[in-house]
Amino acid sequence: MTSRKIVCTRSTDFEPYDLDGPLQPEISLLRLSYDAETREGSYMMRMQPGAKTITHAHKRREEYIILEGSLIEDDGTVLTPGNYVIYEAGTRHCSRTEEGCLLLAIDWSPGAKI
Repeated sequence: MTSRKIVCTRSTDFEPYDLDGPLQPEISLLRLSYDAETREGSYMMRMQPGAKTITHAHKRREEYIILEGSLIEDDGTVLTPGNYVIYEAGTRHCSRTEEGCLLLAIDWSPGAKI
């Protein structure tokens, strides 16, 4: 028997983004496998034009791929569709977008027992 979950990301409502503290109305989140208790799993994040994340430190590895739009990292690096980014635990950064952005992210702990 297969245990499977299918999420239609094009028609499922995103919720307000609050992973780094207070709600940020210009950013929304679609939890795919993300678990709020362990703070691990995958999610999609949509940032409206002009949105900026709060500067934050990662407790786990964060990996994401830009699906639409562009994202500008705090060091000035511009990320576009197809760019895949890996931040190791302990990394601090913030990101912003001028035109809007959609990304798929995974927060996880390498070496964790499954």
